[in-house]
Amino acid sequence: MKKGTVIKSTGSWYQVRLDDNSEIQCRIIGKFRLNGMKLTNPVAVGDAVMVEPEQGEENTGIIKEILSRKNYIVRQSPRKKHYLHLLASNVDQVVLIVTIVEPDLKQGFIDRFLLMTEPHDIPVTIVFNKADLYNEEDLQVYEALKYLYEDIGYQCLLTSAQEKQGLKALKNVLQDKTTLISGQSGVGKSTLVNSIQSNLVLRTGDLSDYTGKGQHTTTFAEMFALDFGGNLIDTPGIKTLSFNNLEPMDVAHNFREFFEQSSNCKFGNCTHRDEPKCAIKEAIEQGAISELRYYNYITILEEIEDQNYWERLKHM
Repeated sequence: MKKGTVIKSTGSWYQVRLDDNSEIQCRIIGKFRLNGMKLTNPVAVGDAVMVEPEQGEENTGIIKEILSRKNYIVRQSPRKKHYLHLLASNVDQVVLIVTIVEPDLKQGFIDRFLLMTEPHDIPVTIVFNKADLYNEEDLQVYEALKYLYEDIGYQCLLTSAQEKQGLKALKNVLQDKTTLISGQSGVGKSTLVNSIQSNLVLRTGDLSDYTGKGQHTTTFAEMFALDFGGNLIDTPGIKTLSFNNLEPMDVAHNFREFFEQSSNCKFGNCTHRDEPKCAIKEAIEQGAISELRYYNYITILEEIEDQNYWERLKHM
């Protein structure tokens, strides 16, 4: 058997770069699970795998083993709500691309995305792109969000591919790291990345969350080598994020500033809603915790409880 790294996933086939830098197309036989959870794609880009070449076939093989992952990023499948979709594994960091305008920023998406990376303590840099389109009011929004997120430990950058603004800083972030890059559709991710490395043409299509009328977009991720050192794992544009796979306390523990303060709550299982002597609500009143983040937190909790309503009834 040979060892390699999965560099592209198309759903049924996986492109694996072997340790000798040759590449082989692989498939899987049997079922792989992640901590007992159901997966739409059991193998992720970034996975270290053991491959057995197929007899009589040229440049094809079978993935026989997925080696231990140092981390992974998983989301609820947009099509099968009881399944999870692996975005990537074995990453050093994540770069999340957003923009204030065109399309208008949905700030709640940032907090939802961070809910996927926080369980594994994966560093995230939030890149506010299309700065050339920002008016004075947009720049004030950026400064406010930069203050909010940097205050709780997330780096923020302001970029524009058109004006080459912030590109050097972004390059420094990416250099010599394996980075998952993601964002919602339309935020200019491909243009931004192509302005950093001109020969790097991202080929991923949008990940559609639309489930009616037979529309189907193949979901795949791909790893690209950066000529200044490091790897970039590109994912299709994400439209929405849901969290049927989480319980309310999972959310509470992964809003990092809430978790840090929660030891001061009267109750150890405080959900920071109606409980008395809640340190989080006190911190919000004092301006130490963002009311915006708290609103997004409550919205996610309510969605999870609504999604899981019938599942909860089944066990009563």
